[in-house]
Amino acid sequence: MGEPSQATRQRQSPSPSDEDTTISDKVLILDAAEFAARKHQDQRRKGRSRRPYVGHCIEVASTLASVGKVEDVNVIVAALLHDVVEDTDTTNDEIRERFGDPVADLVAEVTDDKTLKKKERRELQVEHAPALSTGAKLIKIADKISNVREIANDPPKKWGTSRQRKYFDWADRVVNAMGSVDPEMRLVFDKTVADARAQLDETAE
Repeated sequence: MGEPSQATRQRQSPSPSDEDTTISDKVLILDAAEFAARKHQDQRRKGRSRRPYVGHCIEVASTLASVGKVEDVNVIVAALLHDVVEDTDTTNDEIRERFGDPVADLVAEVTDDKTLKKKERRELQVEHAPALSTGAKLIKIADKISNVREIANDPPKKWGTSRQRKYFDWADRVVNAMGSVDPEMRLVFDKTVADARAQLDETAE
């Protein structure tokens, strides 16, 4: 075979501007991961294993990339940062200044108002779910997948099966309220909830 034409080589090779964009996206994602790790450094998940909190943030972002095939760097970055305003002393203005408006807006969409009681916050998640942007819905469903899986396999020490079931039911309500979502993400969520419920049923037998 002969050498590929110049036009073919141009199609096969990314342009310098494409390479620059890819590198800058990777730097932004790594910066967000480091930022989340630092902000959550003293926090652990509530399960018996006391998993470092940032592991949950990374899992949410990873689910979006691997299951949802999300290529929007702002959504991936916001997934890594989705709990920093809600659960640390970070402000949304800080997110906006460091990571830009699109990321800050996504984080704001998925942040609960911690001045409200837990029951009210949960009902508001259901109420607000239909109006979420596409990116926020993706983050929210990935977050629920991670939480349901963790509560099934590594529940908080004081949680009994009744409380676990209530969480699974509520997560189901939130995702159902979203309406149309990425089909692969929905499939994984439904399977995660079904497996979690089946695991509780086996435990109860």
